[in-house]
Amino acid sequence: MQINVSYKKPQVLQALRYHFISKPEIKFMMILVNVFALLSAGLFAFKLISPLPFLMSSVLWLSMMVAFWLWLPSLIYRRSKTFKDNFSVSIEENHLFIETEKGKKSWAWREFSNYYETPGFFHLYFDSRSFFLLPKDAFANSDDLHDARQIMKSSIVKK
Repeated sequence: MQINVSYKKPQVLQALRYHFISKPEIKFMMILVNVFALLSAGLFAFKLISPLPFLMSSVLWLSMMVAFWLWLPSLIYRRSKTFKDNFSVSIEENHLFIETEKGKKSWAWREFSNYYETPGFFHLYFDSRSFFLLPKDAFANSDDLHDARQIMKSSIVKK
């Protein structure tokens, strides 16, 4: 099956947010900061601590949210030429082919270490930091989307 891919900035930013939030170390850090913020808010409300720890936890929480929700996705979007390019993707039983004006590249499905699906994209991972986003709205119909999902599910062995 062949699809033509072009990215929309708001969708890519949302997909990059999913990428960051899905990382176990970031999830752990967010939970830890949220617990610290809630604990300091509770202790401050009962006047058991001074305002400084509450202010510190609030600033830490706010800066973390800005970093993972706004700054990092925007930075990666600006630096990546892939998101500004148009190309065609061919999905076959054994390979994924990408063709741009500059050239062609193919990957066997075994070269991907993992994949997961979000509302707008398939995230195809080469390793924990390198990935390819395949937008779902590039597929012509739901049957093609389902076929691609089945190929990925059966061909990408999670390591």
